[in-house]
Amino acid sequence: MTSDATPRRTVLLAGAGSVTAALATGCGSDGDKEGGTTAGPTTPLPTGPTTPGTAPAGTSLGSTSQIPVGGGTVFKDEKVVVTQPTDGEFKAFSAVCTHQGCTVNKVANGTIDCPCHGSKYRIADGSVAAGPAPRPLPAEEITVSGDTITLA
Repeated sequence: MTSDATPRRTVLLAGAGSVTAALATGCGSDGDKEGGTTAGPTTPLPTGPTTPGTAPAGTSLGSTSQIPVGGGTVFKDEKVVVTQPTDGEFKAFSAVCTHQGCTVNKVANGTIDCPCHGSKYRIADGSVAAGPAPRPLPAEEITVSGDTITLA
């Protein structure tokens, strides 16, 4: 190596500086007078507790005769499961599994069952009966008027 040779470390550092400058330039002006980019209007994110995919309040789910005592019915389109743990006592929960977001598909033997990974929830309170679900199913508000069940 001669005295005119540039050490390898200097070349690498100089190259890294060029890359950084090129990347910084990419974040600069797009031609507007302010020197920055302009974004269009944005839609604010929803706030407060929500259950993705749950039908709006006032949605009729069905008849009380569809909900067997000691069992329940999954309303897939509304993403709600309604159970009747004891005669005349109706409960409702989100039908979205808390493990990975699959929709539960049946109610059997006192549990609400998810087909994806085997999670099971108790029909009385939505609590986890068998994992891997990390949390209970969120409760949904319903009203029962006569024999009609409606989301509250």
